[in-house]
Amino acid sequence: MSEVSEAIQAKCLAFGDRIIKLNDYLLKEAANAKPTYKIVKGKRVYDKPVPVYLQSISNLCNQLLRAGTSIGANNAEATNAVSKTDYRAKSYIALKEARESLYWIELLHRNNYIDDKQYQSIYTDCEELVKILVTRCKKLDQQISEGK
Repeated sequence: MSEVSEAIQAKCLAFGDRIIKLNDYLLKEAANAKPTYKIVKGKRVYDKPVPVYLQSISNLCNQLLRAGTSIGANNAEATNAVSKTDYRAKSYIALKEARESLYWIELLHRNNYIDDKQYQSIYTDCEELVKILVTRCKKLDQQISEGK
């Protein structure tokens, strides 16, 4: 594996680590969140049913966890590809997963599951991965079209 490939894989692994930690943090926060309620006729009436709230955050986290960790998995597969075309295909899959991760991060932020600081930090990391993978994919396209 080249030095550049190793650096890209290290970034993918570091991003995957962050995604796992964010997932754990968000699920823990959601599980510990106290639902709001009011007393009606001596009984608690919840403003939002707790299971639906937990289900929403759980589903969003699961989507981000899958996409964010598969960037590195697909990148690792690319580095062990059997041909230049296979390398290109797996690199594009890694890029697609990185772009999907941006979407889930944006959605978590828009719905106030992550604050501005968390959003900026992880979104910037993911954008950097996208830029790196776009550059690599463009280079591969050019090499394949030139027959190298």
